[in-house]
Amino acid sequence: MRRRTLLSLLMAEAVAGHAGGAPTTLLYPLHDESRVLLWRYHEALIRQALQRSGASYQIAESAQPMTQSRVLRELADATGSLDLAWTMTSIEREALLQPVRVPVDRGLIGFRLAFVRPEHVDRWQSVRSLEDLRPYVAGQGLDWPDTEILRANGLTVRGASRYTALFDMLRLGRVDYFPRAAFEIDGEIASGMAAGLVVEPHVLLRYPAASYLFVRRDRPELAADLQRGLDAMVADGSFARLFQQHFGDLISRHRLLQRTRILLNNPLLPPQTPLHKAGYWLLVDG
Repeated sequence: MRRRTLLSLLMAEAVAGHAGGAPTTLLYPLHDESRVLLWRYHEALIRQALQRSGASYQIAESAQPMTQSRVLRELADATGSLDLAWTMTSIEREALLQPVRVPVDRGLIGFRLAFVRPEHVDRWQSVRSLEDLRPYVAGQGLDWPDTEILRANGLTVRGASRYTALFDMLRLGRVDYFPRAAFEIDGEIASGMAAGLVVEPHVLLRYPAASYLFVRRDRPELAADLQRGLDAMVADGSFARLFQQHFGDLISRHRLLQRTRILLNNPLLPPQTPLHKAGYWLLVDG
């Protein structure tokens, strides 16, 4: 009887969240001080999408910071503490979690700039193709999808288990460059983690990729609500406007659309990725 009563309460809470009763609280990862721009954007996007969905939710951050691998474990576990998070998609991640297939970053996670040592900036002027890039060694996280993507394109990658160690590896000459998503660069400079390094000014690594909102497999109604809200924002232009408001200056300042583009294949990109929906993306490669 007690078990049946608990189940009834949980079902009632879910129904209330959709029927205009007490809002359901959704927990997402605590913000990272080095990525405040990205966190503010995602928080604003989630709030607007949930509002547009017509369902009743409120959102809150987790009490403790989490690594990316911890976030994924929490979402994969039916008893995990998180309800949603944003991260780069892959075939493996979509098998474990429920994706909301609207690229919340408009594909910007596939626009990669590189930290390099100041004395090596000039040599990058001659890097015009994938073949030119192959002699150089990249630094990446051991469990990052980007590591597999770079290696699949014939590039040499040296991995590290700690994110901050990659800056030291570059400073010490153990790697030649450290590719970062374009929206990560400024926060890492401001935090001091990239002290003694510079952003390479000529080259953009570009591969098709998407960051999605992911929810637990047992929350299909939440995924449907987020999908409905995001699609409404795409349709009326508010999705593109919010993105431009947060990232327009970055795109212009780092000349993302004017750099020498080196296009890479992404073998981890799931076949269901909606590349055909032009309104979802910042740039569609022809």
